Amino acid sequence: MIRIHPTAEVSAEAEIGEGTAIWNQAQVRNGARIGRECIIGKNVYIDFDVPIGDRVKIQNNCSVYHGAALEDGVFLGPHVVITNDLYPRAINPDGTLQGDADWEVSPVRVCRGAAIGAGAVILPGVTVGAFALVGAGAVVTRDVPAHGLVVGNPARLIGYVCVCGRRLGEDGAGLRCAHCGSRFTNPPE
Repeated sequence: MIRIHPTAEVSAEAEIGEGTAIWNQAQVRNGARIGRECIIGKNVYIDFDVPIGDRVKIQNNCSVYHGAALEDGVFLGPHVVITNDLYPRAINPDGTLQGDADWEVSPVRVCRGAAIGAGAVILPGVTVGAFALVGAGAVVTRDVPAHGLVVGNPARLIGYVCVCGRRLGEDGAGLRCAHCGSRFTNPPE
């Protein structure tokens, strides 16, 4: 069963997977493809043609613009913004209003299982690797490796995280999660 709050604006041309819930004031534009068992929070904006995998959770007030792609199991914390143009302008050099053809969209990919903390901004042209963790408030200006832990503005790599989300520690033979016991090469693949 698909649940769409009566105040949500979901295009008839969007595809919504079974078991997905879209909450109040959310907007899902034409051509968006949202997978199964997703949760789209209050006041979320999903731009046209954005593909979203299965079991993705997008918290309140996120904006996911055209050119972004979210793989299965991605988490976006509250107020995350995924941008799409490195050189945004409202007008052309001659003063006329820019149209769709004037934008230079640079794709953003958030890979399987990655988590983006509250208030983070992902800039155009970036890939966030599988099971990576972006700290709250980070501004991501370059690619994040799989399992990478990045924080700050601009975001910088400070370590690696497990699939369970905990920070990995060195143990002489690679990296190990003290919480669940998983082991990884250094850096994780």
